[in-house]
Amino acid sequence: MYTIGIDLGGTNLRIGLFNEQGEVVEEYSRPTESEKGPEYVINNMAEIINALKDEHTIHAVGIGSPGPLNPYEGVIIEPPNLKGWINVPLVNMLEKKTGLPVKLDNDANAAALAEAILGAGSGASSVFYVTVSTGIGGGYVLNGKLVSGAQGSCGEIGNMIVNPNPDAYQGPGLNKGALEGLASGTAIGRIGNERLGITNGAQGVFELASQGDKAAQEILDEAINYLAIGLANIVHTVNPEVFVIGGGVMKSKELILEPLYEKTKQYLYPSLRDSLIIKPAKLDQKAGLIGAGLLAK
Repeated sequence: MYTIGIDLGGTNLRIGLFNEQGEVVEEYSRPTESEKGPEYVINNMAEIINALKDEHTIHAVGIGSPGPLNPYEGVIIEPPNLKGWINVPLVNMLEKKTGLPVKLDNDANAAALAEAILGAGSGASSVFYVTVSTGIGGGYVLNGKLVSGAQGSCGEIGNMIVNPNPDAYQGPGLNKGALEGLASGTAIGRIGNERLGITNGAQGVFELASQGDKAAQEILDEAINYLAIGLANIVHTVNPEVFVIGGGVMKSKELILEPLYEKTKQYLYPSLRDSLIIKPAKLDQKAGLIGAGLLAK
C-alpha cells in the first residue's frame, strides 16, 4: 500500500510516491505555474496521481502548501506566493479528480512532521520545528502527531511580537516588532542593505561576518537575540523536548546555532536551561515532501 505526498510550492510542484516504510520510491517535479490558476495546477497534480494509481495501490494523498489555509476544510485561503489563489477548495477538487482521500496542511507543519518522525527530532516525545528562511514559520509535533490549533494556525510564530517598541519594524502583513520582520533571512538582508549597502541579501551578511566584519556580526547578533526570545517564549508555553531549526538561513548554522543556544538559555527559568536542546534540521529540502507523505499516511 502506497501514499502520495505533494509539496506545493510557489515555484515548483513536487510529487512523491511513498512505500509503507515512508521511503520515496518515485519522485516527480515540474514548475508550479500558479499564475495559470488553481484548476490548471490541480489538473497537473491529478494527472500524475492518476498515472501512479494505474500502477500502484494508493491509500491517500497528503499536501503541504503555503498558508494561510484551513486544514480542517481543506481550503487554501490566500497565500502570498500563490497569487490569485483565494479560498480554493483544494482537497475537494483533488478528491473529485482522483477518487482518493486527501489531507492538506501548511508546508511548515509538513516539514515539522517529517523532522519529528524521520529527521533530527526522531525519538523525542515533543518537537517544535522552526524554519528561518524568507519568512519564519513553525510546527509543533506531540507524540508523533501535529498540533494544529482551533483554526489550524498553531506554530505561526513569525507574527510573534519580540520587540514591543512602537518604532519597531513592521513587515507586510505582520505586527510591529514581529519575529519574522526582525530575524528572517529577508530581515537580515534588508538590514544588511540599510546599514552596509549589501545587495546580495542575508548571504552577504553571513559572508562578511565569517570574515570578521564587526558590523555584519552585529546584525546577526540582533537577529539571533530576537530568535532566542521567540524560542524562550515557546519553551515557556509548550516546553518541547527538542527544537529543530531548518530553512535557508541554516546553511550558515556554524554562525547561528551555538550563540542561539546560549542566548536562549539566558531567557529561560534556571530550572529549564539544562534541558534546552536545539538541533539543525536533517532532511533539508526533502522535509516538505516527506512530511506531505506522512500526512497521507
